[in-house]
Amino acid sequence: MTTDPGTEWGDVLTDVVMRTFRLYGGFLEAAEVLTKPVGLTAAWWQVLGAVLRRPLPVSGIAREMGLTRQSVQRIADLLVDRGLAEYLPNPAHRRAKLFRPTEAGQAAVAGLEQAQRAWVERISAQVDPDELRTTLAVMERLIAALDADAGRPVAGPPGGRPGDRRAPAESEPERS
Repeated sequence: MTTDPGTEWGDVLTDVVMRTFRLYGGFLEAAEVLTKPVGLTAAWWQVLGAVLRRPLPVSGIAREMGLTRQSVQRIADLLVDRGLAEYLPNPAHRRAKLFRPTEAGQAAVAGLEQAQRAWVERISAQVDPDELRTTLAVMERLIAALDADAGRPVAGPPGGRPGDRRAPAESEPERS
């Protein structure tokens, strides 16, 4: 058992991260099953879903989803090629066009609604609603913490001082 509370909480967060990877994998698998009948993929659904309420530039979609602009750009271009989305002029920025679904894209996402709703109800019925609300609140706090930490160097290998986020300098190999 660990006696350093900082390490204990770090261990707990590590467990949360690992379980989140598992949860994300499960969500992706379910999304692939849900999207297949309407001719989408989970990634396409994710990008289209980000702009259902209002058009955004690709960089804005990437920020919202925590993805790279390049990966979202690749998906956005595919969706445009397939007639599921379109680019519009952006009055706020000459080069960063706005991205939005076409009627066909909206129809494809709408085609998911019934199956997605049934799946969500089935899964959520297995968890207490208050626990889901708490989970969402904690996720939002973790996202805010990650956003605040963005751009900072991550800690290096063990041996650094507690709280020292800088990776230790690499030493030169000893010469014999």
